[in-house]
Amino acid sequence: MYNKRRPINRKYHPSGNGSNKNNKSGMDVHKFISQHMMTVPPEPYEQVHGFDDFAIHDALKRRISDSRYLIPTEIQDKTIPQILSGKDLIGIAGTGTGKTAAFLIPIIQRLIEKPERNFALVIVPTRELASQILDEFRKLTSGLNLYATALIGGMDVGQSIKDLSRINHLIVATPGRLIDMTDRGHVSLDNFMILVLDEFDRMLDMGFLPDVKKINNQMRGKKQTLLFSATMDESQKVIVDSMTHSPIKVTASSGKQLTHAIEQDVLYVGKDNNKSEVLNNLISEYKHRKVLLFCETKRKVIKVNNKLQQDNIQSDMIHGDKTQRSREIALKKFRKGQIQVLVATNVVARGIDISNVSLVINYEVPRNYIDYIHRIGRAGRAGKTGKAITLID
Repeated sequence: MYNKRRPINRKYHPSGNGSNKNNKSGMDVHKFISQHMMTVPPEPYEQVHGFDDFAIHDALKRRISDSRYLIPTEIQDKTIPQILSGKDLIGIAGTGTGKTAAFLIPIIQRLIEKPERNFALVIVPTRELASQILDEFRKLTSGLNLYATALIGGMDVGQSIKDLSRINHLIVATPGRLIDMTDRGHVSLDNFMILVLDEFDRMLDMGFLPDVKKINNQMRGKKQTLLFSATMDESQKVIVDSMTHSPIKVTASSGKQLTHAIEQDVLYVGKDNNKSEVLNNLISEYKHRKVLLFCETKRKVIKVNNKLQQDNIQSDMIHGDKTQRSREIALKKFRKGQIQVLVATNVVARGIDISNVSLVINYEVPRNYIDYIHRIGRAGRAGKTGKAITLID
């Protein structure tokens, strides 16, 4: 029914002749997968601290325990003491490594000591990541009379204005909505003490640099900057230097280490084969397990999701034109196992916490290597293994 899959780790190396035919991205996915399959697995990280060792309040320690954090992850272990000391920090870590708690725990500790209004500002590239961080903050501050809100595109503007009229100790926001609220005079950035830039590389990819610079320049009372990113290269150095002061750089799991836990494969769909049938056969092999399916465009996401539903496969979709409410509902159904397949654009490729994804499918070859890394990373989070398959026409 469809061409036999030929795993790259079995020394299959197609020649360059025609290997990228019908591959609009021009990316040599074969060479890239081979490179990552040969990555030496990282040595297990040995924690220096337990959560009890950190200089944090007992009430916060109890909430950390209630949240089922047993021991700090590598990025948490390396960054929490530094952040508590008040130093600027650059944290390089892949997805699923516990970055959110790494910066929230020190911020919450400072707020317990002195609960100042509009104390910390967290800037993120996507609505889903903002909602996830807000949920984590509320979980770690339950009963502590500390409050936060999210300012995100897709939310009713009137609701954002109403949320800002209340006491907020932390605000998590996407750049566009935050600037809209500052321009309208509903929030001033003068008094925020801490700026967190999460998924910084993704924000640059999405063209948010001018907005981020504007936000940073308006934070005249800023005392500390925390920048977290999955990748960092020399081209970003000037930008980072302009926003930080003598930062400490901490590196945890890299993209290559993350891909070690993921079996990577390609599947050739011949001209005579029905791509929908090939896809359905793949999904049927993972019955009762979560499948995350990436497409390059919103139009393709809609088309593929509609076809899956016509074929009685439980699925839903996320893309940039969906309302925030619709996106949250789709993610919730996927997390709870109410649907098997979530079809998405790159909106969920980074930063979104979805556990127990068994299979990631690239319906088309991704446009670049960074997108590829972060997509397949959805299947290998928190030390778990998974599989990623890229379909090639």
